Amino acid sequence: MKVGDNNVFSFEYVFSSLSNMTFANKITICRIIVVPFFIATVLYYSPEFELLRWVALGLFLFAVISDVIDGYIARTRNQKTTAGAILDPLADKLLLISAFTCLYFKPEIASSSLKLPIWFVVAVISRDIILLLGAMIIFLVRGIFSVEPTKWGRATAFFQITSVFSVFLHWEFGLYIWIVTLILTLISLIGYTIKGIEIINNES
Repeated sequence: MKVGDNNVFSFEYVFSSLSNMTFANKITICRIIVVPFFIATVLYYSPEFELLRWVALGLFLFAVISDVIDGYIARTRNQKTTAGAILDPLADKLLLISAFTCLYFKPEIASSSLKLPIWFVVAVISRDIILLLGAMIIFLVRGIFSVEPTKWGRATAFFQITSVFSVFLHWEFGLYIWIVTLILTLISLIGYTIKGIEIINNES
C-alpha cells in the first residue's frame, strides 16, 4: 500500500494524530489496546499454564489503574475532550464486558467451588449494552455523548471490578460481592435510564 499524505493509514497521519491527542486520550487508547491481549490471555489459560491467570489479572489491573489516571488528568489538567467523553466509557464497557464474558466461558480460571453464574453475567453485560445504546440514542437526538456518572454508577463500577478480582483471586466470599454488584447494577441502570430520558426531553 502506498504511503501518501492523503492516506489515513500512513505513518505521518498516525503520528500526527497521536501528537494532537491529549495525554488523557492516549492513556484511554492504551486501555482499549490492552483489551484484546487480556481476552487472549484468559482464553488461552489452562491449569497447566497458571501464570496466564496472573498475567490476565495484571492486564486488568493495569487497565483499571490507567482509567483512574486518565480521569484524574482530564479533570485536573483541563483535558476533557469530546473524544475522551466517547472513548473513556467505551473502554470501560469493553473491558468489563470482555472480562465477564471470558471468565464465564473459562470457568477453570475461577475457584473450583465458586464460578460466575449465568444470571450474574447476563445482568452485568445487559446493563452495559443498554447504557451504550442509550448513550448512542442521546447523541443522535441531542448531539451530546457525555452523561455524568452518578454515585450509584460509581459504586456499580467499583463492585463490578471487585467481582472480577474475586474470580481471579479465588475469593470464597465472592458470591456476596456478586449479589451486591447485581443490586447496584439494577439500581444504576434505572437511575441512568431516568437521567437519559430527562436529557432527551430537555428542550433547553
